[in-house]
Amino acid sequence: MDEIINRLRKVRKGAMFIIEAPSGTGKGTVIKEILKADDNIKFSVSVTTRPPRDGEVEGVDYYFVTDEQYNEFLEQDAFYEYVDSQYGSRYGTLRSEVDSFINVGQDVLFDMDWAGARQMRKKAGDDVVTIYLLPPSVKELRKRLEGRGTDSKEVIEKRMGIILDKISHWDEFDYVIVNANLQETVTKIQKIISGERMRRVRQVGLKGFVKELVKEAKEDA
Repeated sequence: MDEIINRLRKVRKGAMFIIEAPSGTGKGTVIKEILKADDNIKFSVSVTTRPPRDGEVEGVDYYFVTDEQYNEFLEQDAFYEYVDSQYGSRYGTLRSEVDSFINVGQDVLFDMDWAGARQMRKKAGDDVVTIYLLPPSVKELRKRLEGRGTDSKEVIEKRMGIILDKISHWDEFDYVIVNANLQETVTKIQKIISGERMRRVRQVGLKGFVKELVKEAKEDA
């Protein structure tokens, strides 16, 4: 029995899990906990045209490319999704990077906004699973942003100012979780991942397995 389960697991197609949330909801912490607990899910490393910051590592934090290289990727339709930031830098998710994982049964986790999720859904269809995290309240969200101690008052106010726009896209996502308790949220997402891995569209090895069962049943009849 274990041999059969392992064989089916090896021929499973991976999924793309996108997590989105307003700043201060705890998305980064949730993602870290998911990755730490599951060896079969990888974090998506994006391409960017901005220069590396202190401590950032090529291929771990980002793939750092020139504008010319980025333009070549665009011409080749090499991105699942891409965006020009308001600060002048450009970012994109390479198809080759993601496909190298999902085609061998590994899942990929994305920290991505609703606009990127739309692009991913359009190009990757059923391979994409979207999860939206909501804060327990706007008051709690402000408290978390102020408690982080990493943003200036101006930045905090800017983040608070776009909350309404962020939250207005909640109903575009497959799953919605109120992140009131970190461990409960992580557990819920782990259950979502587990369930999505069992969907028929990802169990690409089942067709051959069922064919063998049918053959065996006919011989036994």
